[in-house]
Amino acid sequence: MRRVLLAVSMIVSVTPISAQDKPSSAAYISTHYTWRSHEIPMRDGVKLHTIVYSPKDQSQKYPIIMTRTPYGIHPYQPNKHRFTLGPNRHFAEEKYIFVYQDVRGRYMSEGIYANMRPQLQKKGGPKDIDESTDTYDSIDWLVKNTPNNSGKVGLYGISYPGFYTSAGMINAHPALKAASPQAPIADWFFDDFYHHGAFFLSHAFPFFDRFGDPRGPNPTMARTVSPNYGTVDGYKFFLDIGPLKNVNPRYYKDKITFWNEMMEHPTYDKFWQDRNLLPHLKNVAPAVMTVGGWFDAEDLYGTFRTYQAVEKQNPGIFNVLVVGPWAHGAWSQLDATSLGHINFGSNTADFYQKNIELPFFNYFLKGKGEHNLPEAYVFETGVNQWRKFAHWPPSDVKEQTYYLRTKGKLSTEPATDKGAFDNFVSDPSKPVPTSERVAFGMPQAYMTDDMRYASSRPDVLTYQTDVLDADLTLAGPIQADIKVSTTGTDADWIVKVIDVFPDGYAFTPTGKSLGGYQMHVRSEIIRGRYRNSFEKPEPFKPGEPATIKLTLQDVLHTFKKGHRVMVQIHSTWFPLADRNPQKYVPNIFFADEEDFITATHRVYRSAELASRMTVGVLPRQTKGK
Repeated sequence: MRRVLLAVSMIVSVTPISAQDKPSSAAYISTHYTWRSHEIPMRDGVKLHTIVYSPKDQSQKYPIIMTRTPYGIHPYQPNKHRFTLGPNRHFAEEKYIFVYQDVRGRYMSEGIYANMRPQLQKKGGPKDIDESTDTYDSIDWLVKNTPNNSGKVGLYGISYPGFYTSAGMINAHPALKAASPQAPIADWFFDDFYHHGAFFLSHAFPFFDRFGDPRGPNPTMARTVSPNYGTVDGYKFFLDIGPLKNVNPRYYKDKITFWNEMMEHPTYDKFWQDRNLLPHLKNVAPAVMTVGGWFDAEDLYGTFRTYQAVEKQNPGIFNVLVVGPWAHGAWSQLDATSLGHINFGSNTADFYQKNIELPFFNYFLKGKGEHNLPEAYVFETGVNQWRKFAHWPPSDVKEQTYYLRTKGKLSTEPATDKGAFDNFVSDPSKPVPTSERVAFGMPQAYMTDDMRYASSRPDVLTYQTDVLDADLTLAGPIQADIKVSTTGTDADWIVKVIDVFPDGYAFTPTGKSLGGYQMHVRSEIIRGRYRNSFEKPEPFKPGEPATIKLTLQDVLHTFKKGHRVMVQIHSTWFPLADRNPQKYVPNIFFADEEDFITATHRVYRSAELASRMTVGVLPRQTKGK
C-alpha cells in the first residue's frame, strides 16, 4: 500500500507550525500516540506480530481501526514511527487506535504463509485456521487487552490487504462494525496474474521477484533475483527470455514456490478454485464499503466481484461501492488529479478521503455525523463528475449492441454482408506492445494511454463509429461476442474500447496533444483455449469459426459529442500478457521455442457470423437511479 508524505507547508500568520503539529509526520505521531507491539496468540498457538498506536489523550474511548498485511508493518523499532496512520492522512488527527499486523508467516509473525490462503470449507477441529479465524482471534484479543478502546473495530486494506479485509468480514467478530476492502484480490485466475487464462507476465514476474517466498522474521523486501534487470525495456527483456520455461534456469532458480505452482496449474483447477474467496463472502455482518479505481491495472475484477458477492449473499446489510478515476490504490495518495495524459479536473483522492472514507468510518465506529453514502458513489469519466446511484449498474441503463461492419465501421445496424470477415497475421516474435511507453513492469498509465500506436499496426483490427452527434454514456459491464477462426490451433483475443478525441484539443500539462487522442477506456483478454471452459481447455480447429465471449469490466464513461467510439481487436499484448505459441500445447509455461508459430486470424462480421459488443447506455437525464 502506498504511503505518501505530506509535503505541503502549513503557515499560520508568519509562524511556521512545528513538525510535531503536522498530522502527517513521524513527529506528530510520536507526540500524540503511544507505540506498543504485541505477539497475539491465535487458536492454534501461532503468534502474530502486531503494532498498536494509541492516542495519548485518555479523555475518551476510541474505536480500533486495523489493517492486516503480508508486506510488513514498518517501522518495527519502538523509537521510530510511521508518517501517517490509518486509511488516509485525516485519521491521525481524528484519533483512533490504529493497529497493524503481519499476517501469518510473514515478517515478524509466526506460522506458515500461504498465498491467498484457501478458506476452510468446514472446520475439522477447534484449532483449524484460515484468514477469517486469524482476524477474529486478533480482534478478540485487541478489544480485551487494548486500554481505552470503545469495543468497536474497523478493518481496511488495499490490494492484498484488501483480500485480508474481505476474509476478515466472514463470520466476523461482533466488535467488527465496518470493513472496507479496497481493490481486493478475489480470484487470481481472473484478476492480477491471470485474465481469463492469459498470464500477466510483466506484472507477475517483478512482483514475485520482490515478494517471493516468506523470509522469516527479517523485515526485508529485497529482490530474490538481483538488484536490477539490466534494462528498463520490458518488451526487450521478456522477449529475450523466450519461452517461460526459461525463467527458472535463468532467474528464479526454482526459489519462488508460488511461481512453480502457477506453472503447474495453467487451468482453473482445484488449486485456483480453492483460492477464490467470492463464494465464501457469506455471513457478513459489518457495514461494507468496497473501493476501486476505473483504471486499476491490477484488481478491477476483485473490486466489482467483491461488491456483487457481498450484495447477493448478504441481503439487507449496508453495502456500498465506490469507484473513482484511479490507478491501483491511488485514492490513498495526496493527489489524484490525473493519470498519464488524462486529467480529471480535481483532486479526486482528496475528495474521497474527506467526503467518503473518513465519514464512513466515523459514522459506523464513532456514531459521528452522517455518511450520506448511496449504494454506488462513482466517478463519471469523460465529463469528470461524481455520480450517486441507488443501484449498480444503474437501473435505467438501456442495452445497446454495436456490430463490426465493413471498412472499419462500428454500427448499431446489424451486418448484412454474406461471408464477410477481416483478417490479420499474428507473429509471436513481433507482438503488439502493451503501450507506447518504455517500461519494465506493468505501467499503470496504460489504462488511459493513447492507442494510436496500436491502431496503425497491421495486426490490430480497428472499428469505429461515425462522429457522435450527442453525448453517449456507457454504464456497467461491456460484453464482447466475436466470431473468429485461426490457421493455428490456439490464440489469445484482446478487445479494447477506446474514446477517439476530435482534432483541436490543446496540449495537456504532460505536453501531450489530445487532438486525435485514442483514450484507452476498457480492455480485456482471453486465452482462446478457454473459450468454452476454464477447467477443460481445447484447441481451435484450423479455419473453423468459433465464438469468443468476453466480459470487459464495468465502466461509467461519457463519449462526448464530436468523439467516436472505437473497438480494437488483436491477439498479442506484450509483455503485459505472455505470448501464446498459437500452436496448442498442453501447458504454455513449458512450451518450446519451436512451438511458437505465425498464424492468420479472422474476425467475422457477416449476417450469419456477426461479431458485436453489447453495452449499457445511460440516459443523460438520469438522476442517479
